[in-house]
Amino acid sequence: MKLTILGCYSATPRFDNNPTSQVLEINNHIFLIDCGEGTQVQLRQQKIKFARIKHIFISHLHGDHYFGLIGLISTFRLLKRETDLHIYGPKGIKEVITLQLKLSDSWTNYNLYFHELESSQSELIFEDEKVEVRTIPLKHRIYANGYLFKEKPGERTLDVEAAKILNINKAYYNKLKQGFDIENEHGRLISNEEVTFDPPTPKSYAFCSDTVYKPDIVPIVMNVTAIYHESTFLDKHEHLCEPTKHSTAKQAALIARDANAGTLILGHYSTRYDDLNLFKIEAQRVFDNVELADDGKVFNF
Repeated sequence: MKLTILGCYSATPRFDNNPTSQVLEINNHIFLIDCGEGTQVQLRQQKIKFARIKHIFISHLHGDHYFGLIGLISTFRLLKRETDLHIYGPKGIKEVITLQLKLSDSWTNYNLYFHELESSQSELIFEDEKVEVRTIPLKHRIYANGYLFKEKPGERTLDVEAAKILNINKAYYNKLKQGFDIENEHGRLISNEEVTFDPPTPKSYAFCSDTVYKPDIVPIVMNVTAIYHESTFLDKHEHLCEPTKHSTAKQAALIARDANAGTLILGHYSTRYDDLNLFKIEAQRVFDNVELADDGKVFNF
């Protein structure tokens, strides 16, 4: 599982940083999460192939999280994309994007599918044989969701030498990897655990965009491999959280601690702060394994 931060600063973009956008590579999928201004330039800089992006997840309809979307969709058209594109986001995202396409007479030459969200409960919005994606209901000034990406358990690993010693026909190897018990060539039932190893532990990633401190999301993200949680403010500005509906680094750490997360990644910093290490210091008073997001930074799990 690989996470590439394209942008992780709040509100107004500056020459040396970008608003929210990131790419998650998980089990051969490349998911684009949020699409602030400049996202397509950042994709180019990180050498991420546009054609491999088939699913885009938008947390909410504030500009620093989706103003780059129409540009990316239009660039796909100019590049004569043919692959379907699926966009998941709040109700209204289809209207705002299709209006821009209509007024510019720039309809796509590929299929564009919108999956609009309006539930206040966590729901499964994408699933295939390898990965599932669920929403994480957040509380911001407008309707907002985070997203939980989870690998499905893989096949068990076959101990080939043990299978040979126990006289198991090769025709049954796939069944063993799928977890079945098998009769060997002498009619003896061989327990699956005798000839296989547990598969690698499935990895998961939680993206928690703009939100006030919301501890009721903890059960949704419990035991997550890594969680990105907004940390717009330091603790000395906690009084700004409620009116702006944002969180502090300490509050993000409380979520990570209570969810038994493997790693906490902080981001969405207010540009009022010059020293980002202060965010890490505050968070580590609550939760040890803290990383700071930064534009172009890559995390491998």
